Amino acid sequence: MTLKKTFPKILWLIISSSIFFIILYFALFYYTKKAEKQVYNNSVEQFENEVNKLLEVNSKPILVAINNDTNWDEFVSFIKTKDAHWYNETIGNELNIYEADYLGAYDADKKFIIRTPTPKIKTLDFIPQQEMDLLDKKGINRFYMKIPEGFVEVTGAAIHPSNDPLKNKTPTSGYFFAVRLMDQQFLKNLEKLTSSEIQLMDSNQILPGEKNKIHSLFDLKDSEGRFVGALLFKRNFDVYFENTTNLLYVIIVAFFINLLVNLIYTRRLVYYPLDLVRRALETGNRKAIRELKKTTGEFSYIGNLFEENSNQKIELINAKIKAEESDRLKSSFLANLSHEIRTPMNAINGFTELIINTDVNETEKLEYLNVIEKSGKNLVSIIDDLIEMSKIDSNQIIPNYATVNLESCVNELYETIKITIKNKAIDFKLIKSNKPAEFNIITDDIKLKQVIINLLTNAIKFTDQGEVTFGYEIDEANELINFTVRDTGLGIDEDHHKNIFDRFKRVDSDISVKVGGLGLGLAISKAYVELLGGTISLSSKVGEGSVFYFSIPLKYAKVEHIVVKQVNTIETNKSEEQVILIAEDDNINFLLFQKMMQNTNFKIIRAINGREAVDICLNNPNIDLVLMDIKMPLMDGFEALEQILPMRPTLPIIAQTAYSSSDDKLKIEEAGFTDYITKPLNRERLFELIDKYLYKEKRHET
Repeated sequence: MTLKKTFPKILWLIISSSIFFIILYFALFYYTKKAEKQVYNNSVEQFENEVNKLLEVNSKPILVAINNDTNWDEFVSFIKTKDAHWYNETIGNELNIYEADYLGAYDADKKFIIRTPTPKIKTLDFIPQQEMDLLDKKGINRFYMKIPEGFVEVTGAAIHPSNDPLKNKTPTSGYFFAVRLMDQQFLKNLEKLTSSEIQLMDSNQILPGEKNKIHSLFDLKDSEGRFVGALLFKRNFDVYFENTTNLLYVIIVAFFINLLVNLIYTRRLVYYPLDLVRRALETGNRKAIRELKKTTGEFSYIGNLFEENSNQKIELINAKIKAEESDRLKSSFLANLSHEIRTPMNAINGFTELIINTDVNETEKLEYLNVIEKSGKNLVSIIDDLIEMSKIDSNQIIPNYATVNLESCVNELYETIKITIKNKAIDFKLIKSNKPAEFNIITDDIKLKQVIINLLTNAIKFTDQGEVTFGYEIDEANELINFTVRDTGLGIDEDHHKNIFDRFKRVDSDISVKVGGLGLGLAISKAYVELLGGTISLSSKVGEGSVFYFSIPLKYAKVEHIVVKQVNTIETNKSEEQVILIAEDDNINFLLFQKMMQNTNFKIIRAINGREAVDICLNNPNIDLVLMDIKMPLMDGFEALEQILPMRPTLPIIAQTAYSSSDDKLKIEEAGFTDYITKPLNRERLFELIDKYLYKEKRHET
């Protein structure tokens, strides 16, 4: 009887326990599916937001560039004059800046004027008129369309004068479009940017139901908002729940084992993991998630799921912070750039207007002209830094190694800089090395000098009084040359040390604002040092000054003997007056040369292009010196030099160029030019070169 009474109870216990575990199973199944759906939806939403944000970032440089160009008075003038030469020299060279495959301009009547394509796009004129009608209202717009070459992304803007930045006060002067072909290279770059697979579709399709992937569909719409295609983004989604259907068998077996062995295990195998799940769901407790991952069975998968979800949220937050920081830096840099350019331009325009429109005496006029000259040099320095940083970013800078006398190099820098700071109360010293370089070294002396000049300029800029020193030491054991630049200036707060070499970042202070600059000098220096295979660092305290250290590899150029060959003097029949040929196509630049030389006895001859310069040199033996512009129509300065040198090997030919980077200067020297002078022209430098080469033979003869 007892057994009979007990058996139904045991049977009922088994049945009730089974029902309980079945209910538990479905509860777990429900929570698992719910968590799976939540994570999947969160992943899809995050992926879509990330794709949209990255597409916006990808197109932002074009929007900034096209907005700048279409708010340009010279562009407005071009629409009226349709001067193809101006367009090709300015806008037509900006394909790399826009990272575009096609640039096109239209006049106010929406008629095609000119285009600049890459070989990828053959179609001549394909911009719809309704897009230009839309630009009359919006000012700037981006849309997509399909041309014979494929899908293209088109960014267009209405052209207005610079005094109408809102593009709504004056009638539209014309239209300008930048086009990118969405070819395989475009998609490949976009895949790299978004870390996903991309498929270009030309019709509305239902998203494929791939088990282990998440999708985002970005519609491509034309200027009227109509669907023309779509970009399908796919990314792996590695959270699986395939074992969920097998959980019932595990639970049933576990039930009988727990029932027969020890009911205490119920707490450890069921209650505790469920409590971890609850805590993870309610509070996102990371400790609970870690413990959940350590459990067995489906709970471990749930732990992985929660951890993946948590990591994705953190990544999303970090991506958002990074994007906001990037936008802030870009906005700060653009504002700083605008300020730094407008400051010297304001001085140039303001003092020029005073000289022209007011009655000033000679003393005031000289003072104003000195301000204009200084502002012009500041403006050129800003532009040079921007160009150099752009070349560094695009990997166009390579070291040009040569044999360098290190001791002469640092002495030359010391003497040059010492002259420029004679009006400052600074004790400027060159610290002699205890062990100078035993032989000449192999390095890029131009980039080495630029690094030292940047660091010294920075030290002098932030030191009103005190001491600035620099020098080097040879480390034979580690095969390094260690340079040190030390100052007793303001110093740098330790919080800023980690960002001091980042581009576009300056230490915010009253002195920084006063001395100006874009904050590119130290970034360029760091890039050059690393290009030479070295490292750079600093040590600084506020109020005590700063010390910058950098090292480059020590490579000796050991030579036994240098043979200097004698140069044979060539007798030439010189005319009574010295004849200078100026090859310059720009009338204003030629006028500047004339004004600079108007009080001399030189006879000036002009060539307006490279071909004419060659003819004059070959047909006129009385030419004593040539000032050759690098960029000219019909034939540039390099081509003209190649034709003149074989016939007139002793004729001094000085390049005049607007290019100022070290690589451009090296290219000019390697081409065979006697020397070079950069624009803007410096009168003292011009006459120094003329005196050096025009009277070279005369001094040799005497």
